[in-house]
Amino acid sequence: MARPEPGVRPEPSTEPPPVDPSEAIHHAYRFHRAKRRARVEHRRRTREAGLRFYVILVVLAFLTVVLGLTIWNEIQRLFGL
Repeated sequence: MARPEPGVRPEPSTEPPPVDPSEAIHHAYRFHRAKRRARVEHRRRTREAGLRFYVILVVLAFLTVVLGLTIWNEIQRLFGL
């Protein structure tokens, strides 16, 4: 295996670095922007799902109490308790 001579450095290039003429940079930018948008959308949907869950839970608890009181009232009325 050949080793370079110590102290010998390649000359720095004076020409500018090559520019990527393809759409790779713009494609990567759009990809990461879409990924970020999907992550934000997922967070928003998760938050809304939690809110919907608690709203439905409160509505069902309220309906359970109303139904229980209605049934209890009917039992009292029918049996004279």
